Amino acid sequence: MSSDAERKMQFLYALRSKGVTDARVLTAMEKTDRAEFVQGGVFADRAYEDMPLPIACGQTISQPSVVGLMTQALEVTPRDKVLEVGTGSGYQAAILSHLARRVYTVDRHKRLVQGARAIFDKLDLTNITAFTADGSFGLPDQAPFDRIIVTAAAEDPPGPLLAQLRVGGIMVVPVGQSDAVQSLIRVRRAEDGLHYDELRPVRFVPLVEGLGRDG
Repeated sequence: MSSDAERKMQFLYALRSKGVTDARVLTAMEKTDRAEFVQGGVFADRAYEDMPLPIACGQTISQPSVVGLMTQALEVTPRDKVLEVGTGSGYQAAILSHLARRVYTVDRHKRLVQGARAIFDKLDLTNITAFTADGSFGLPDQAPFDRIIVTAAAEDPPGPLLAQLRVGGIMVVPVGQSDAVQSLIRVRRAEDGLHYDELRPVRFVPLVEGLGRDG
């Protein structure tokens, strides 16, 4: 067995051992080479380790098990239109592109969006549209969404995003103070209102309003 195949097997085993058991999610993560999204250099060799890694603009690429658990909690179907708030490296959006009909992803850092777009083009992921914008307001022009995933922590699930969630839709968001342990929350919108599940403790960078200094 080649070392690449071996690393991929170990990667998938690590995901399963952390609770990522959904076969569609595991297949999407197997198809999405994390090394493409780790900005070369010193961290490239660690792409298959279950750890967060630094990327540009002071942000991070989340550890794969957390990406997998968030994706699994989102319960994406092949007909879904998904909004991701916090493009970062583009890794989460790329995984979602194998599961959903259409993925809209937004980040406040122009440099990150440009980098992610280049990778999406290289990998021929044609069902992702990436925007530079203040993600805390969502994308009203494209709403409503079947699924919304937020990859930065808010003190409460953001109202504008909840308003853009379709009835029957699901939002997954880390909630809590930025300097304390946060909880991963799943919100379902039903005819009778919003239903919340607390899934697990997590740590994410805070959701910040406005655009990054680079645009």
